[in-house]
Amino acid sequence: MCGIVGVYGYNGKQVSPELLGKMRDTMRHRGPDGANTWISPDGSVGLAHRRLSIVDLSTVAGQPMSNEDDTIWITFNGEIYNHQQLRPELVKRGHDFRTDHSDTEVLVHGYEEWGIDGLLERITGDYGFAILDQKDGSLYVARDRIGVKPLYFAEVDGQFTFASEIKALLAHPALVPDIDPAAMVHYLSFLTTPAPLTMFKGVYKLAAGSWMKISPGGTIEVTQYYVARPGRGIDRSQTDNLSSAALENFYVDGIRERLSSAVEKRMMSDVSFGVFLSGGVDSSTNVALMSRFTDSRINTFTVGYKNDAELNELNYARIAAEQFDTNHHEVLIDEDDMVGYLQNMVYHQDEPLADWVCVPLYFVSKLAHDHGIKVVQVGEGADEQFAGYQGYLKYLKLYQKAWSPFRTFVPNAVQSAVAGVAAWASDFHPKLDVYADIADRAANDRGHFWILSMSFWNATKKRLLRSENLGSVKHHDRMIAAGILDPGYVRPDSFNVIKSFSDELGVSSPGHDVLAGMVYNEFRLRLPELLLMRVDKISMSVSLEARVPFLDQELVDFSFDIPEEFKVKNGVSKYLLKKAVEGIIPDELIYRRKMGFDVPMIKWLKGEFGQRVEREILSSRMMDRGFFHVAYIREMFSDHRLGRANRAQQLWTLYNLTAWYDYWVDAPADVAA
Repeated sequence: MCGIVGVYGYNGKQVSPELLGKMRDTMRHRGPDGANTWISPDGSVGLAHRRLSIVDLSTVAGQPMSNEDDTIWITFNGEIYNHQQLRPELVKRGHDFRTDHSDTEVLVHGYEEWGIDGLLERITGDYGFAILDQKDGSLYVARDRIGVKPLYFAEVDGQFTFASEIKALLAHPALVPDIDPAAMVHYLSFLTTPAPLTMFKGVYKLAAGSWMKISPGGTIEVTQYYVARPGRGIDRSQTDNLSSAALENFYVDGIRERLSSAVEKRMMSDVSFGVFLSGGVDSSTNVALMSRFTDSRINTFTVGYKNDAELNELNYARIAAEQFDTNHHEVLIDEDDMVGYLQNMVYHQDEPLADWVCVPLYFVSKLAHDHGIKVVQVGEGADEQFAGYQGYLKYLKLYQKAWSPFRTFVPNAVQSAVAGVAAWASDFHPKLDVYADIADRAANDRGHFWILSMSFWNATKKRLLRSENLGSVKHHDRMIAAGILDPGYVRPDSFNVIKSFSDELGVSSPGHDVLAGMVYNEFRLRLPELLLMRVDKISMSVSLEARVPFLDQELVDFSFDIPEEFKVKNGVSKYLLKKAVEGIIPDELIYRRKMGFDVPMIKWLKGEFGQRVEREILSSRMMDRGFFHVAYIREMFSDHRLGRANRAQQLWTLYNLTAWYDYWVDAPADVAA
């Protein structure tokens, strides 16, 4: 993986070479192995690249890269896993390759041969890239199907700018960092901002599975070329006449075959690689399958806690490491380690990601880097596809036992009355907030499931926010007019985001089951903009590339077409995946109690760290903006310390927000330093 940046001047506006280099070098951590820039002959376009050498380590494979006659230029972050299959076809069609096995060059000639649509249809990988076609002056930027890699953009001073990280855009002197209140409202709900919004006013992110065309006159067009959804993974003629037992075998065999292929693809590397290992189903399966495709010992890395053994999975990781004879490494952390990392975390996240897993993720990433590893495989995406979280089972039970009967059989007036009573009760008993919100959503048909990781539901958000002070959203008008931003996203109601997903799925996949709708939301928001961004930002902060085999397109398409009753069976979460890996990893790892990748933040926020967090939130200059009811923030800290309610996620969400504001907005540092 690498860091890319570019400046595209509308109507011939010139690019500053010095500025382009400064923007590029804010991302040294993404590419410590090399750096280059290219500026078009007329000076209106500049592309730059920081290189983390993974495939074809030669200098000839450096970027920005062009075709034979320099009419097509690219800057590319990511990996194309099927480049070796595409290259012979392009050679046969007359394209001249300069490199030995660079996947970047396949993108250049692939665009020449097939155009942007044809190229994106054919490639398999994780990527964010920009291609300049000098024949007509158009710039194309694209993000991979699932959203493993980020791509941010902004329009400043008559120029379109893009980069792998927001800090590169902020190096442009015309982009003054400020908060986008509309994005903040959604962040408080979802722990992250939904694409295309970011927390920075005027900065946007390209949604997963999208590409944009930017024309010399400043016209912007966006195309969604892929969305993970039911209906494209299984030919129903293969399953129509199968018994239930035969269907289960069909699904199990299909998962096993596609997962094995996905892991093998992601072993494409000219440098050392490893695995993050927890000893759970996903990471242990990665290790087991990787060991089949190499004669070398796999390097495995695990993080645990010095003083919170109940959260440690060290013993299970050691079982897997011993079973597959890996080079196993461990790191233990505590509250002091976490505190010492916080400013670094705020810097590398760019915009706040209120997932405290970023903390252990950093230390295990650094562990891998310190052992000379450049590539790791991780297990993100497995739980989302195969209903691995207990939360999914709870939401399914809620829908079946309460939500559906309540919506179907209870008169509307009674529904509203129940919601009103629940809201009243929650004013006196903070632990009832979640029930008040469920009742309100049910009474107003606002969706039983939004995403799994929620921080502030409406009931608490109303107490927290001074909505009258959120301000104008006029700065979004251009993106709305270009069809890039849904106008509902700029309104202070996060249900508009969720509704846009359910409306889309209702059109593309009518008749889908309840679980498919839940997973669809996860793939549109939580997975690409929270889970995958925490992996990208944190791993790349130490120059480490993370690959995600469970999110291979073929496996995702296949899993989306598996009915709910096979994914969750007899109350067993992740039922089919567990069946698929029987015989691949030991049963004691498959059927052990799921723990998850957690942090003792609930405890830490009750002690000295919690007092520090309260002081820093309340003293933040963000409090002067008038967005919050400060008294309610104090009340939440009191509730948490005294055990009246678990406010850990909400307090961490606010802390990440104010720490971000104080670093990037109130006292922005020299991002190129």
